[in-house]
Amino acid sequence: MAFDIEMIAARYSKMEAAIAQARKIVGRPLTLTEKILYNHLWDGNPSKSFGRGADYVDFAPDRVAMQDATAQMALLQFMQAGRKKVAVPSTVHCDHLITAKEESGKDLGIAVTENKEVYDFLSSVSNKYGIGFWKPGAGIIHQVVLENYAFPGGMMIGTDSHTVNAGGLGMVAIGVGGADACDVMAGLPWELKWPKAIGVKLTGKLNGWTSAKDVILKVAGILTVKGGTGAIVEYFGPGAEALSCTGKGTICNMGAEIGATTSTFGYDASMERYLRSTNRSDVADLANKYKAHLTADPEVYADPAKYFDQVIEIDLDTLEPYVNGPFTPDLATPISKMKEEAAKNGWPLKVEVGLIGSCTNSSYEDISRAASLAKQVASKGLKTKAEFTITPGSELVRYTIQRDGFIDTFNQIGAKVFSNACGPCIGMWSRVGAEKKEKNTIVHSFNRNFQARQDGNPNTYAFVASPEITTALAIAGDLGFNPLTDTLTNEKGEQVKLDPPTGEELPMKGFAVEDAGYVAPAADGSGVQVIVDPSSTRLQLLAPFKPWEGTDLKGLKLLIKAKGKCTTDHISMAGPWLKFRGHLDNISNNLLIGATNFFNGKTNEVKNQITGNYEPVPQTQRAYKAQGIGSIVVGDENYGEGSSREHAAMEPRHLGVRAVLVKSFARIHETNLKKQGMLALTFANKDDYDKIQEDDSIDINGLTSFQEGKALTLVLNHKDGKKDEIQVNHTYNAQQIEWFKAGAALNLMKA
Repeated sequence: MAFDIEMIAARYSKMEAAIAQARKIVGRPLTLTEKILYNHLWDGNPSKSFGRGADYVDFAPDRVAMQDATAQMALLQFMQAGRKKVAVPSTVHCDHLITAKEESGKDLGIAVTENKEVYDFLSSVSNKYGIGFWKPGAGIIHQVVLENYAFPGGMMIGTDSHTVNAGGLGMVAIGVGGADACDVMAGLPWELKWPKAIGVKLTGKLNGWTSAKDVILKVAGILTVKGGTGAIVEYFGPGAEALSCTGKGTICNMGAEIGATTSTFGYDASMERYLRSTNRSDVADLANKYKAHLTADPEVYADPAKYFDQVIEIDLDTLEPYVNGPFTPDLATPISKMKEEAAKNGWPLKVEVGLIGSCTNSSYEDISRAASLAKQVASKGLKTKAEFTITPGSELVRYTIQRDGFIDTFNQIGAKVFSNACGPCIGMWSRVGAEKKEKNTIVHSFNRNFQARQDGNPNTYAFVASPEITTALAIAGDLGFNPLTDTLTNEKGEQVKLDPPTGEELPMKGFAVEDAGYVAPAADGSGVQVIVDPSSTRLQLLAPFKPWEGTDLKGLKLLIKAKGKCTTDHISMAGPWLKFRGHLDNISNNLLIGATNFFNGKTNEVKNQITGNYEPVPQTQRAYKAQGIGSIVVGDENYGEGSSREHAAMEPRHLGVRAVLVKSFARIHETNLKKQGMLALTFANKDDYDKIQEDDSIDINGLTSFQEGKALTLVLNHKDGKKDEIQVNHTYNAQQIEWFKAGAALNLMKA
């Protein structure tokens, strides 16, 4: 039986009336996305048609999911909210703090010891406030959610950008910062700008070497890392129905890499099979009853151009495997062109490591298809040329693939099996030799490949591919190897060709597990004590941010003018810094250390306008804070893309940065800045970015009449005495302006 079946049944019972009313108000057939959104309005009553990309709307999500790295700050904020219990079903998943080094058992044991203080905090807070707790080793949040909580037609928010993975089971699942999660857990509405709609029509059927991963790798190449910003991507067509449920999850998971608010699929037979195989036949029975409401109206898919803002069509029959990268997940190269592109761009052809698994590609189907290739190493007399690792997505999957012999198959080719955790995908990989910073190539089936993300080495060229292609390239040890056409030389000197991968969508014997890792909270947590040691280096109780002083901001120093890609990894690195995710002051020592300074092309070296010296970014900002001087950060396009980590907004706020001015924002980061009482501003004229000088002192005027839709004015006071006055835009509505005035959204909640 599923978790929270009563909640799911209650949500479905409201669906027919809400959708009928919405259809009447909008005056046309509805997409699946619109049906789900209108069925989750905060007031429960569709009464107006909302403008795509224009109207802010309050929603009532069904549940909240948090991973351990972000849950710390989310729950530290929730503890200030004065609530006795979470208002909606919520869970915490311990998956980010486990370092991959040797093998799963040993690595997990070390993590449990090293992170005991954090795990104890998270488990006790969960127990006190009615939150389900998934122990270290239970699995990666998104895989566990898909196996246990996701349901067709539902709405979920999660404190991780890859929350969108649950779209594989027909949800609208959206990544947010901890402050948003705190609101929903406290029983308050959740605000989102009504999204634009992108439709992706899939025809044909996957075959041979091509997998679901190749669909999203191709889409990423089409839309780029910001092409989906402010939109929900809805997949449909006969090709969509031919995909497995977990394959759909893979596609939705990497929708975060195109900036999409989320992605989703209509309910179909593959979702029913997955629900029943994961012991949720009760959900499948309910979904079958409401099936007509769990997909778009027929007219939408018959003539999609009338209902979507953009339509993309992909023929799965002719789709070729892709390898995306390096350094960005949208640089898409068909496998047939990779050798040529690598030579042209100077990418190292030797593959040092192949890594499969992660929240994106660790399903039973993924592992079984990769194992079918691993078996060929012995049968064809080959030897794996690269290191090879597997990161199972959950204990349910790990136990089942061990029972079915896949782990033994991988062991026979010298593979390492890491813990059921994020590991190398999030930078928690203790890779031998990475500190040498040598130029090298790795290939993985993860979702992101930003510079230095996996191993901390900025010279690691990381490429994203399907588990099948990753396995083949690891066997060959050659980035230019095309398994569709090329042969390999085996140990006898013979030329052999790898057979296309094969595998099962779901285990024929069913899933099995001894201990999935779930701990239910106390029925009454009022007596549970949550203790945070004041001397802890890992955890720190939060102090409220100060409210706005009621004046325009004068004399702000330029902290950094960031050049080019500046993701949340650049603003607040993960890897070894994850240990400080519950201690705002300590983790603030990584503020913007990965961002490239426009004026000298270096990272973590900016001009301190007080001393005139070039110093690390956090040190410079702490010097400004010590003297009561505010500052401003300037950035390029799609600033803050990537992870949902609100630390990238809380750190500058904590250290005294007052505003972030960029050419454009990624959605989650802009919202996080607003929630923390920051000014998130964009250039009215993007060319004004070039007017920002290194020694500028900046005034922000117009705040005393700050209002929705009204631009602000910046005065750039240059060192030579000259001035430039520029206009800057914002997307604040009336409520968000109150967050700014109060110093943070949380301050209003407590008021």
